[in-house]
Amino acid sequence: MEEMEEELKCPVCGSFYREPIILPCSHNLCQACARNILVQTPESESPQSRRASGSGVSDYDYLDLDKMSLYSEADSGYGSYGGFASAPTTPCQKSPNGVRVFPPAMPPPATHLSPALAPVPRNSCITCPQCHRSLILDDRGLRGFPKNRVLEGVIDRYQQSKAAALKCQLCEKAPKEATVMCEQCDVFYCDPCRLRCHPPRGPLAKHRLVPPAQGRVSRRLSPRKVSTCTDHELENHSMYCVQCKMPVCYQCLEEGKHSSHEVKALGAMWKLHKSQLSQALNGLSDRAKEAKEFLVQLRNMVQQIQENSVEFEACLVAQCDALIDALNRRKAQLLARVNKEHEHKLKVVRDQISHCTVKLRQTTGLMEYCLEVIKENDPSGFLQISDALIRRVHLTEDQWGKGTLTPRMTTDFDLSLDNSPLLQSIHQLDFVQMKVPATPILQLEECCTHNNSATLSWKQPPLSTVPAEGYILELDDGNGGQFREVYVGKETMCTVDGLHFNSTYNARIKAFNKTGVSQYSKTLVLQTSEDTDSEEQTLPFPVPSERLPLRRMSPFSSTLNLQPSFPGRSYFDFRSSPHQLSLHSSLQSLNAPGCNFEPQSAPYTQLVDIKKLLAVAWFAFDPGSAHSDIIFSNDNLTVTCSSYDDRVVLGKTGFSKGVHYWELTVDRYDNHPDPAFGVARIDVMKDVMLGKDDKAWAMYVDNNRSWFMHNNSHTNRTEGGITKGATIGVLLDLNRKTLTFFINDEQQGPIAFENVEGMFFPAVSLNRNVQVTLHTGLPVPDFYSSRASIA
Repeated sequence: MEEMEEELKCPVCGSFYREPIILPCSHNLCQACARNILVQTPESESPQSRRASGSGVSDYDYLDLDKMSLYSEADSGYGSYGGFASAPTTPCQKSPNGVRVFPPAMPPPATHLSPALAPVPRNSCITCPQCHRSLILDDRGLRGFPKNRVLEGVIDRYQQSKAAALKCQLCEKAPKEATVMCEQCDVFYCDPCRLRCHPPRGPLAKHRLVPPAQGRVSRRLSPRKVSTCTDHELENHSMYCVQCKMPVCYQCLEEGKHSSHEVKALGAMWKLHKSQLSQALNGLSDRAKEAKEFLVQLRNMVQQIQENSVEFEACLVAQCDALIDALNRRKAQLLARVNKEHEHKLKVVRDQISHCTVKLRQTTGLMEYCLEVIKENDPSGFLQISDALIRRVHLTEDQWGKGTLTPRMTTDFDLSLDNSPLLQSIHQLDFVQMKVPATPILQLEECCTHNNSATLSWKQPPLSTVPAEGYILELDDGNGGQFREVYVGKETMCTVDGLHFNSTYNARIKAFNKTGVSQYSKTLVLQTSEDTDSEEQTLPFPVPSERLPLRRMSPFSSTLNLQPSFPGRSYFDFRSSPHQLSLHSSLQSLNAPGCNFEPQSAPYTQLVDIKKLLAVAWFAFDPGSAHSDIIFSNDNLTVTCSSYDDRVVLGKTGFSKGVHYWELTVDRYDNHPDPAFGVARIDVMKDVMLGKDDKAWAMYVDNNRSWFMHNNSHTNRTEGGITKGATIGVLLDLNRKTLTFFINDEQQGPIAFENVEGMFFPAVSLNRNVQVTLHTGLPVPDFYSSRASIA
């Protein structure tokens, strides 16, 4: 039970609820805490003035978001009322839970009245600390809120289950141990608080004080307090109003407040709601069980990841060490080549030095000999040898001719190491995919046939982490024969022309990367038109089973034409086989959330006009024009927001003519925010609620009612709100210049806006507590089409 302790604590004081009251938003507050966070509003915003002006129909009206400062920029607490210059500024302080508490303007008189009976300042408003909804109190003040007796009982049982000593309920800071309990006040006191708050004189002298343990037993054995009517305090609740969803007394029925409402017995509705809550808890219990199993799986994954990380790291180190060893071996080989070149150059130079030294010695000897001969004075003897010496000198000189005194080897090494390929490879060294890509998913809403051509579109699964390098599209021959490859590439859309008329083709797609090829997608069955005038026909949809037998034809032409998808609807189904899903598709079932694909046992007899199919528009949300806080998913068909403030996102397609209808399903909603749906100009403000400026026409809605808003003007409040799973339809009729809204296939209020002209884009504003999914390509609702034809 300790896990639910936070559910039993007041969001203002942080302690267990004391005399909790239920706000219209279904959240609870201590009665004393509710008085502390009251804020006085201007006279013009009082319930009386609002009813006098005809702007309100209930006792508690939520303030407009632009009239109440709900957040404090400094500390994210609650600020004082700041909508008008005349609003009083009230000093405030923070409660232990971080919420700003506003003390009453005047000190309460010395009285023994309970907080519920103490007067409330005129024109007070209160803001829920949990959902931030603000509302104005009527003349009843806090007495108009019902007391949550069930919550009090749960708190009592929870406190009784704990073995700790009973604490004083009136100590302001650290509660002391209680010494007595007043049976009449039903309050535990310590000695100082008893002397201060419960003196033994006056009317309180007749109260009976008992020890805390005895008081706990008597409280447990005392009959449960009976909830009384908030409008008639002396009357107990005896009936339950189904429309208002609240218990009522017989006097409420006699006064006629619920005369036109369905009223049932309180006991019967009590048992019914208990049964519904039990059933809902069963589903929640299953989710909790799945969550526990999932946590066990995640913890096992942590252990497995750690083990795989160690193993993978060791493998990586081994691979890098192998590369380093190979590089060192190559380094030794290259150094050996450099040393060889070094030795070769030295040998050549040394040989040339030796040869040149010998020749120089011979030349020097000849020169010295000739000089000695020249010194001789005997002419005849000189002339006998002079001719021979002259020839020897010329011959020796010629031996020192060109090239003899030129080095046979350069000092430079002619080797140049080209390491750029290796450096590039090292830089490109990375992990390769070790898995094949996931099986592609055929996008049924974009697959279509037109005459004798077929357009197919596919995508990778949203959660796939393994990229695909390309795709292979295969079709059979239209006679049930073998599949052939008709496209291989990176595109995710392909149009195949040249097919046979009045034939049925099977198509499938697979993805590939460096590692391998994925599994085939589910087989899609495509039916081509009967003849070249098929656009003017009305064909059975999908194809009846008696038309499936095929005639023999020559192999089809596989001419490919990559182009944008044809904005029509295909005639296709999934055949039932061990490897094929069975599906007979209709225009609306493909776009309905959570649709179930089931085999069709009998041929379809419904007729679909192809011209009407080609008129619908297909589009998604536009990330380019949306606010930066908008988060996109599901191919830009699902949006939410990262901010608590309203942010606007537009559709990609603008409309200026024709009749257009689209729907949005609410995937997540916790009853707190007010999402808005409608149309807008391209230059609409993106950081406020849709309809705040004159560039948007919208309906904003909560869990109880809706309003139409344009240029910050609120009109036509209509009962009936949204919950998780609700569907909002938007019908833009530019032929009649009207904008109409639907909730769960029922028109919400009257025609929202008339005389709308120009270019409009589908638009939504939401915050982080809301997620919606867009559904397009829908036909105009049948009842509106018939009404338009009558008009």
